[in-house]
Amino acid sequence: MRTSYDMKAGMTWKILAIVSSIVATVFGTYWDIVIDWGLLQRNSKNPWLRDKLLVSNHNVYFVAMGLNVLLRLAWMQSVLGIRGAPFVHRTALITIVACLEIIRRGIWLENEHLNNVGKYRAFKSVPLPFNYDRDHTRGG
Repeated sequence: MRTSYDMKAGMTWKILAIVSSIVATVFGTYWDIVIDWGLLQRNSKNPWLRDKLLVSNHNVYFVAMGLNVLLRLAWMQSVLGIRGAPFVHRTALITIVACLEIIRRGIWLENEHLNNVGKYRAFKSVPLPFNYDRDHTRGG
């Protein structure tokens, strides 16, 4: 039998989890849009976007920002176990939300291209910390 202390402690942990998830979601969304993607720049030649854009239709970026927020909220509700769609089996809902998270991350490949290739940080291979040929000729 659960005591009132156990129920209060459980509720405290649940509130703490919700608050910390909200803070993490807000911070992660800000980080995605402003820091990683360089959007929402007031002084840009493309209002509220960044100077260098690959897509000519600027509305695409605003839609992507909105989708980022919605998909982060979908992920947060699944992590917290909030039952959003009672007509969908829990395993199916987790699968759908995981696929949506992959889409959310994939939306911004243009930004990765601009930041990595443009600054020559893209590599075809990573050098290994040893020389295989030299070790192989010594017999072991």
